[in-house]
Amino acid sequence: MQIGPYTLKNTLFVAPMAGVTDRPFRILCRTLGAGMAVSEMVASQSLLYGSEKTRRRANHEGEPEPKSVQIAGADPDMLAHAARHNVENGAQIIDINMGCPAKKVCNVMAGSALLRDPKLVQRLLQAVVRAVDVPVTLKIRTGWDKDHRNGVEIARLAEDAGVALLAVHGRTRACYYEGDAEYETIAAIKAAVHIPVIANGDIDSPEKARDVLAMTGADGLMIGRAAQGRPWIFREIDHFLKTGEHLAPPSRTELYEVLMGHLETLYAFYGDHTGVRVARKHIGWYSKGLPGGAAFRHAVNQVEDVACQQRLLADFFMGTPEGLAA
Repeated sequence: MQIGPYTLKNTLFVAPMAGVTDRPFRILCRTLGAGMAVSEMVASQSLLYGSEKTRRRANHEGEPEPKSVQIAGADPDMLAHAARHNVENGAQIIDINMGCPAKKVCNVMAGSALLRDPKLVQRLLQAVVRAVDVPVTLKIRTGWDKDHRNGVEIARLAEDAGVALLAVHGRTRACYYEGDAEYETIAAIKAAVHIPVIANGDIDSPEKARDVLAMTGADGLMIGRAAQGRPWIFREIDHFLKTGEHLAPPSRTELYEVLMGHLETLYAFYGDHTGVRVARKHIGWYSKGLPGGAAFRHAVNQVEDVACQQRLLADFFMGTPEGLAA
């Protein structure tokens, strides 16, 4: 797939997730098979005037190309300003968020709330596309609620404004993340435009990836929650789509090595104090479903320093007969 001057190695995208898709996670997913990753969403006003935490979200140092930053906002001039700011600081693709269902985002008429106002959507998209000389992509949902599924209309506005690629989560804003993703609207959107369309929602296995591509006709797939604690899902899906065969799941030893490598990058990125805390949720996801996982997670959540956290991981993953035999 081509996005502007950039050729992706495959059409598997890491979905931007607040508090999850930081630089360490994006790089890990790219290493384990994803063709593209987008930064955590940053509000346009916060990005321009905000904290170190906000600036960290847009940090792409050492990340493989293309480097994509997702911005959100409801003011065309401010969103355009934020886009220029990111490009000046190394962004090679600007992604606009019109899919976030969070109340704090929608209450300021950003994220998926924008889907209620197609005219404002048009002004926002035009402002950003005109403001920068890099590709602009867009993430949306299928509509505001089940009675207002206007994804096709929004997709056509995006194409007309010069948006290079569209990702569609197969739920309305009212659905949040509940129920099953509906792929019919994604299929209708794909049929209505000529720009690449990426399908998102409930893709959690190689077989589901194959089926969603078949149901929607989409040009690629975006995977979010299923990659939490399982970043190798991208190589599994990529291999299956190319060969029809399954890769062997990672051994417990490999799982431990991936997790430890992930944690090392978190400590380096955030510093030891914050890195230990950020690591806890990832450790929880990696250990989900493993025997003794609940007691292990409880213990991990009590420790405050890197050495203790790493020792608990070594004991759990490699200090048991199951781990040593893997």
